[in-house]
Amino acid sequence: MNLRGKRSRTAAAVVGAALTATLGLSASPASAKASDGWVRGYDWWIDDFNDEGTLSASLAGHRFSNASCMWQRILWAEGALSTTGTPFSESFINGNFGEDTTTATKWLQKYWHLDVDGKVGNQTFGYAHVHVFKTGGSTDRGKTLYLEYRGRSHSFPMRRNTEGKYLFKDADGNWRQAGYNYRTCS
Repeated sequence: MNLRGKRSRTAAAVVGAALTATLGLSASPASAKASDGWVRGYDWWIDDFNDEGTLSASLAGHRFSNASCMWQRILWAEGALSTTGTPFSESFINGNFGEDTTTATKWLQKYWHLDVDGKVGNQTFGYAHVHVFKTGGSTDRGKTLYLEYRGRSHSFPMRRNTEGKYLFKDADGNWRQAGYNYRTCS
């Protein structure tokens, strides 16, 4: 190969790497945080829960919220054990991250071989998402994505709306938005 061919290939490689980096940065999903107020995701749904806020029994942990209610629905679906040693009941799903929720969260963290602290942070929330399956819709921004959480004991429908906000169906069949700063489930 002559010097001119080497320079052309080197220049093409540099331009290609720069283009790849630029496209990669522009295509990366926006991060969701509790400060946004919602459990939210974008584009591909598999890692939507990796960057969520922490749920816990403290007020700073969004103790009273629909995000806690969605977590309780996950505990119910997984059959996590509560303080009484019985499976987490639908009657415990009230959006209050209290003693039963903390105990069931610890049980589930132990079952999933995670760090056991009773708080739902990135590790626990992120692991829960492996049980979420696409059932319809589109992963494109501005489109609704239909999902289902499939636990060891139960399943329940979820969806990600056109704004990327997660919703879940409660025991009465009502859709609830998983928000950090308000509670409508009780």
